Amino acid sequence: MTRTVTPTPAAWLDPADARVEDLRAHVERPADPAALPRARHIDQGVPVYDAAALVAEAATGPAGRRAVQAELAGALADGPGVVVLAGAFPAAELDPVTAEFEAIVSEQRASGATVGDHFATAGANDRIWNALEKLAVRAPAAFTAYYANPATALVCEAWLGPGYQVTSQVNVVNPGGAAQSPHRDYHLGFMDAGGAARYPAHVHRLSPALTLQGAVAHTDMPVDTGPTMYLPGSQTFPHGYLVADREDFRAYFAEHHVQLPLSRGDAVFFNPALLHGAGHNRSADVRRTANLLQVSSAFGRAMESVDRGVVARAVFGALTAMRSAGVADDLLANAVAAAAEGYAFPTDLDADPPVDKLAPPSPADVLLRAVREGWTPERLDDVLAGQVARRRGVYS
Repeated sequence: MTRTVTPTPAAWLDPADARVEDLRAHVERPADPAALPRARHIDQGVPVYDAAALVAEAATGPAGRRAVQAELAGALADGPGVVVLAGAFPAAELDPVTAEFEAIVSEQRASGATVGDHFATAGANDRIWNALEKLAVRAPAAFTAYYANPATALVCEAWLGPGYQVTSQVNVVNPGGAAQSPHRDYHLGFMDAGGAARYPAHVHRLSPALTLQGAVAHTDMPVDTGPTMYLPGSQTFPHGYLVADREDFRAYFAEHHVQLPLSRGDAVFFNPALLHGAGHNRSADVRRTANLLQVSSAFGRAMESVDRGVVARAVFGALTAMRSAGVADDLLANAVAAAAEGYAFPTDLDADPPVDKLAPPSPADVLLRAVREGWTPERLDDVLAGQVARRRGVYS
């Protein structure tokens, strides 16, 4: 009896192994209409659904809901990686929220605040960080009507299951706003290739299942306004988190991406591993406005809550003594990793914006720097206290 042995996938991904020729096999395959029977039509390889029809079928009972969600999840995982829900938000739900967003942007501009961004230069767009919390406090009735939306809940649950958490950032791209470079999104997409390559290959496969990216169109978005560019199928390319800075991949994206015009109230959801980027707003007078939804799995959390600030302050003296005794820097970093929060998010991006990087420094970065530079306990305490204050919600 002959046994077939399946090769073990590589434990680590090397950026040097990423080839455009391999990406082609993932991208240059047509969408399968048989796998997308509920799509109203397929536009440039992307299924466009009538949101009301999906909600109506899902409301017929558990079997109907599961069937709809299975199609959506399949499209996001192994199909095009992106779906459009046409007419997801009626005007009665959309317009009051649009008015609040416009008011917040006006207030930010009047205050002279410059809102940092991950991918755009200052002035090219207007950002509202933590728009979800700000909207809830300013206009709770508008918030509840908007987020009660059944189409949004349908696709979020299809990808993440129950217990998901919604965050929201509004992006207003002004006329002339330049296109973004193609990239993947949070988590690994917010690292450079070297940072992402430190994570084993199975994390590259797991990470996309932890978040869902979405956008609600608050203005009409014809192609000349620069709606998001997508590379359907690219979410299945194993090395996709390692190629954002590669000119050969950027050139391929520029030649093969698709752009889907959206109408006010349409929603688009996509796998965070899909290569994508906002387009160039070539219009003369349209401020392209989208509410960007980043929805997180309930499982992305630790079991215990630990006050890492208390731990960091408690062990700072011991870490300093270890360094003075000549303990290797990598061993110090190991101890810091156990003591302090090693991840920059979640944070209040109004107060703690990314500056020159995709993410602000983490508390572990601060603690390790304090040890290496010989800070006093008082200085560490002041810096950590300031960081904690910045990481709190805007209304905390």
